[in-house]
Parts: sequence; C-alpha cells; structure tokens
Amino acid sequence: MARVAQFPPKRRKTITADGPDPVDMHVGNRLRQRRTLLGMSQERLAEAFGVSFQQIQKYERGANRISASRLHLLTRILDVPVTYFFDGLPASAEPYDTIVAESDEPERMTTRETLELVRAYYRIADPAVRQRLIDLTRALSREVAALETS
Repeated sequence: MARVAQFPPKRRKTITADGPDPVDMHVGNRLRQRRTLLGMSQERLAEAFGVSFQQIQKYERGANRISASRLHLLTRILDVPVTYFFDGLPASAEPYDTIVAESDEPERMTTRETLELVRAYYRIADPAVRQRLIDLTRALSREVAALETS
C-alpha cells in the first residue's frame, strides 16, 4: 500500500497572525527573479497577467497565493516550466513548516544586482568579449581579496 504524506492538522490562521506561507514566499521570489531577469516591470507583467501591479507585488511577497490556473498562465507569460517556481524549494519543506535559510545573507543569485548583472552580460553578443569580462572580474576579485587579507 502506498504511503500518503501526513500534513499537520493545524491550519494557518491568517497571513497577519502567522506570516506568509514559506512555499508562497518561495514561489513569489521565483516570480520576481524571472520577471527581473527578463527586464519586465511589475506593471508590464500585471497587464499581461490581467491584474494590478499591486497584486503582482503581493504575489512576489507571498502575501497572496497564486492559484494553479494562474500559475499556469504565468509559465506561458514568463516562458518557464511550472517546475521553475518550485526549483530550490527544500524537499523537506512541508506546507506549514518554516523554511530556514542556512545563513542570514540573501541568496546571491536572487538579488536584483545579480539579476541585472546577468541580464547585462547576456546582452553582450560577442562570446570573446564576454570571456574577457569574466577574466577581468576574476582578476578584480583576486585583487580585492588580496587587499582585504593584507
């Protein structure tokens, strides 16, 4: 007989009392990442999605849940598979558990600065120029590290 996952019997009361659900926050964070990576404003996404930009803000914060049908529509607008929204979600995370980050430092790949850097990098059409940029960045980081340790 197949085992069925057991969920806690206690349901979350309200977002105000309990805070946003960690899974909703993760999905919202992935939404913000993809939107930013595409260089799409909240207003432009809201227009394509048929909601207000304030609603997009609520989705991105995890304050409002995105229904399955709406998530499917987002996959078409953002050109990603539905699994994209759940990538990186800890397998051990159950719907009502708190997801705890391993450190207080924000995930580097999810920061606006990183996403803007990646977007700008891929705008460089010439692979040789991109490689030179990588080499320059590595050299600069080695110099900074050397200065910090001396």
